Amino acid sequence: MRYKSIVAAVILMLVSTVSHGQEKHGIDTLQCHIVGFSFGALTPLSGSNSGDMPGGSMKDLYNGPYLNFALEWDYKTKRNWIVSLEGDLWFGYNSDNLTLRAERMGDIYTSQGYLMGMDGSDGVVTLYNRGFAVRPGIGKIIPLFRKNPDSGILLKLSGGWMMQKTVNTQDMNEGEVPQLDEKMMPLYDHLRHGLILTESVGFIYMSNRSTYINFKITFDLSQCFSWSTRPYIIDKVMGLNGKDNNRYFDLMGGVKLSWMFPFTGKTSYDYYYY
Repeated sequence: MRYKSIVAAVILMLVSTVSHGQEKHGIDTLQCHIVGFSFGALTPLSGSNSGDMPGGSMKDLYNGPYLNFALEWDYKTKRNWIVSLEGDLWFGYNSDNLTLRAERMGDIYTSQGYLMGMDGSDGVVTLYNRGFAVRPGIGKIIPLFRKNPDSGILLKLSGGWMMQKTVNTQDMNEGEVPQLDEKMMPLYDHLRHGLILTESVGFIYMSNRSTYINFKITFDLSQCFSWSTRPYIIDKVMGLNGKDNNRYFDLMGGVKLSWMFPFTGKTSYDYYYY
């Protein structure tokens, strides 16, 4: 019995020594893939074109703001660098936001400013913008909290390809307007492709406790360099009745809120034993 008591005491001392010998050295940052879904708003800030024709920028063509939805993939390193690929879709908050529509497409409007349907009744058409962008990017997280180094200020630069155009929907209960069917609409849709460069600054939060409480909010400033890809454009405001050879610059600003899903476990503490 005395021997068993001595062995038990030694084991207890060893366990106690090991448990008190843990040293919490710090918190390990995550290295993981992240999928995010974003919602926000864009506002056209300014724009210009290289020719003498007025009304060529997105701010001139469409009333803002624009609703913005995005899907993003990120890869985050342990040093808090982020490599990303993002796809954005935007369209007018006002569902009928093409400016000066009767003046731009004057040939298909009556003198009273109405569209004529095939059956002689007034056509009901909604004209609005739609834009799309794909951007790879790189960013850096600057930690603000000692106990959560995965969260903090986010700085990011991205760039890629964009397009924008005018689209329409028609009320088929009213008279259909044949001049704006899928064959004729390319004359009026201002389709443009180009390059987009985006600078983002914001805040990112990645929870230490939950895989589902992860978000970021950013302010984005985008510069768009675009050109028409239609062989023929009709726009009476811009004075266009043929090929549009102008080059366009647009500046857009916006705020975006993202909900993120990291493909990893929770942030963990690093322990050293002695």
